[in-house]
Amino acid sequence: MNRINKNVILALLTLASSAFLLFQLYYYKHYLSAKNGAALSKSKGSRIGFDSSQWRAVKKFIMLTSSQNVPVFLIDPLILELINKNFEHIKNTSHGSTSECKFFCVPRDFTAFALQYHLWKNEEGWFQIAENMGFQCLKIESKDPRLDGIDSLSGTEIPLHYICKLATHAIHLVVFHERSGNYLWHGHLRLKGHIDRKFVPFRRLQFGRYPGAFDRPELQQVTVDGLEVLIPKDPVHFLEEIPHSRFIECRYKEARAFFQQYLDENTVEAMAFRKNAKELLQLAAKTLNNLGVRFWLSSGTCLGWYRQCNVIPYSKDVDLGIFIEDYKSDIILAFQDAGLQLKHKFGKVEDSLELSFHGKEDVKLDIFFFYEETDHMWNGGTQAKTGKKFKYLFPKFTLCWTEFADMKVRVPCETIEYIEANYGFEDVKSCLHWKRSLPGNSKEG
Repeated sequence: MNRINKNVILALLTLASSAFLLFQLYYYKHYLSAKNGAALSKSKGSRIGFDSSQWRAVKKFIMLTSSQNVPVFLIDPLILELINKNFEHIKNTSHGSTSECKFFCVPRDFTAFALQYHLWKNEEGWFQIAENMGFQCLKIESKDPRLDGIDSLSGTEIPLHYICKLATHAIHLVVFHERSGNYLWHGHLRLKGHIDRKFVPFRRLQFGRYPGAFDRPELQQVTVDGLEVLIPKDPVHFLEEIPHSRFIECRYKEARAFFQQYLDENTVEAMAFRKNAKELLQLAAKTLNNLGVRFWLSSGTCLGWYRQCNVIPYSKDVDLGIFIEDYKSDIILAFQDAGLQLKHKFGKVEDSLELSFHGKEDVKLDIFFFYEETDHMWNGGTQAKTGKKFKYLFPKFTLCWTEFADMKVRVPCETIEYIEANYGFEDVKSCLHWKRSLPGNSKEG
């Protein structure tokens, strides 16, 4: 009996000791280690976030592009905003000296970089090395829209986007192409049939929903989370461009078909007018850009862009639109300083303002100011002889970039509706002879 009691007591003691040991381990893990860790963080500096998938993916990507001399630059809106807000701190940070991941470790699905394609010397080799480093890469190509009207070149494909995934994070590399007018263009990220739609959450991409156009940015090198990266020297300007970057291409194929059916006017007078009109447009664009005034191609100039990707040779003027909210009091003086004399001024700033200037060889620059109402927009018109005023009504529209006369200029994104409102066409696509068209939506004001 005594022997049994001793065994029971020994077992109970062993069980109690085990329980106490487990309690000590639990206490150490959940209390003491947390306190010690906090003290260590304060005394030696934290490495918070440096084990995140975002930072590892960005670090490997920058190592890859640096080793291959691929001059990528950061265009991620979220990261650029954070950098801009903390720029003084960024300027005083040296390579590898940071102790905390503040920028690249912000939770997100993608980090966006850009590349100017003409500077990329080893595209195929880079792609292979990226995969060897553990990235899964997807290349998005499409036809070069600038060659759309040239039969022998219309099928030429160019790279538009790369998406390289490492673990749970992806790098979106937007490929910028040089365009006439010294600006950069990127294409639409359109998924072809064979592409896995679940590769990444494509809908969350911030670039590629539509083609985009940007001023060519000057770049600067900074240290972000211990990594050396290039960013736009004026990040605020780049960020302001993003929501207004949508680009629509001139319809080169349709323009070619137009000239096959209706021969282009190549008389000396027509060619001289086109030359003078383009020079006037470039001068007007420079003047308005210096003033910070948004403008777009309007009336016959917009029709020429849409229908034949060129100036209509018998229109005799250049037409621009400006929102009245963008009017500047020194706009007339600025054009006069540029060598353009005021021909007439109709209306007032608060109602139906219209300006007209003399250009070279009697080519006229007409500027129409647009006013916004609840459900439509309008611009005023005044007959020079009678003084009778008219209102021209337009459905509300937004502005997109395009290329015209070797420049990046704006046109209404809703181009067909805009031209139909301007000229009253039932079908702009079939409207081939502008000489016979008359304004169809005017009403007396």
